Amino acid sequence: MNKNGQPWLDDAGDLIQAHGGMILQHDGTYYWYGENKGVANYLNAAGVNMVPFVGISCYSSLDLKTWHNAGIVLSQATDPTNTLTQASICERPKVLYDAANQHFVMWCHYDTPDYKFAGNLVAVATGPTGPFQVQKVLRPNGKESRDMTLFQDGDQAYLIHSSDMNKTLYFSELTEDFTGFTGFNAKAFVDQEREAPTVFHEGDWYFTITSGCTGWRPNPALFSRGHFLFSNQKLINNPCTGPKASTTYDGQPTFVLQVDGHYYLMLDHWQRFDLKHSGYSILPIDIQGRDLTIPWVEQPFGGQL
Repeated sequence: MNKNGQPWLDDAGDLIQAHGGMILQHDGTYYWYGENKGVANYLNAAGVNMVPFVGISCYSSLDLKTWHNAGIVLSQATDPTNTLTQASICERPKVLYDAANQHFVMWCHYDTPDYKFAGNLVAVATGPTGPFQVQKVLRPNGKESRDMTLFQDGDQAYLIHSSDMNKTLYFSELTEDFTGFTGFNAKAFVDQEREAPTVFHEGDWYFTITSGCTGWRPNPALFSRGHFLFSNQKLINNPCTGPKASTTYDGQPTFVLQVDGHYYLMLDHWQRFDLKHSGYSILPIDIQGRDLTIPWVEQPFGGQL
């Protein structure tokens, strides 16, 4: 059985390669998308320790316990623009379902090997397991986008991205088909240097959980809340409790998942020099009105499933 904080195995006994990702529920099946880091680390031409770009993986599950490898759903082979190469940075994939057009839309942080481009890649598929065809690479409203997530609020969706050299978090409104921008954006946490954003809405509050900017070294997460998604958000406290709370249990937030009315925080436990053996956790979020706590539990989902 998979345990929090450890590398996880799929139903074939192979390492799950779905780092920096998210889980989408569609038609009774859960789809876990993430970065495939299943090859050895190396130093790229810019001197960055990384792995060559393999692609974005997808795993499927009916119960959130047993995961089946559905293959690599975004890769150089599915890129008609010829943007992606082995040296490309393609991180933190997030997927929305566009019901009006019956398309699945994937956004990733896209970068050059030196991390100086700081933009996004947009890809579209007709099914949840792809293949996702690259549509474009861009910067949101001309601004940087580094660590990022997607959040759908009713019919409207937003790209939430670290920008201004990671000093500011932006909420950039997406078009109706989720593939571009309306031009509206709002700032949050100016000069607070927050990254790895996750967002969810419960009751009267919009919550974010973010990481500090300390490279590969884990740091204390902070949660914020506000009655509005992108205004009056206020950083509150570290929601983690107990041993290793000050390093977010040696992990970094990647996504908040809702299952049957309960919320769970997905973490990556990065192994900087051996990325393919990086671990995962899925921890229950305890919501008390306007406050959050996230206890450490060994079993994914706290054994609540």
